[in-house]
Amino acid sequence: MRIGDLSTRAGVSVRALRYYEEQGLLHAARSASGQRHYPEPAVERVRLIQQLYGAGLSSRHIAELLPCVDANEPSEHSTALLKAERDRIDRQIQDLIATRDRLNAIIISSQTPSACEHHTPYPATPALATTP
Repeated sequence: MRIGDLSTRAGVSVRALRYYEEQGLLHAARSASGQRHYPEPAVERVRLIQQLYGAGLSSRHIAELLPCVDANEPSEHSTALLKAERDRIDRQIQDLIATRDRLNAIIISSQTPSACEHHTPYPATPALATTP
């Protein structure tokens, strides 16, 4: 399939696909006229790349992992990298849950008008003395 077709089917821009190629994450065959042609599995590969980017992995880490994904034989290094990324994502999830819980508490407390009526978020600062 041509680059425009892959772009549409995978839901990413043509520019993103070219970037993935530059980073060695995606490969295309070239026609005699230089047009890119991708195999059918490229759609799922692009979706995987998008998921990995979305999870916060860098191009370099993705490039390290994809050969192991392709071979379906993870190395010790790639397994350690995957575990480290998983642990980082778990920490982010916990941070997001804590933030959500704080926001929920604020929302609940703000539903009682008296709780917020006279609340000053920061202590008032005394006026600075000026000398004539």
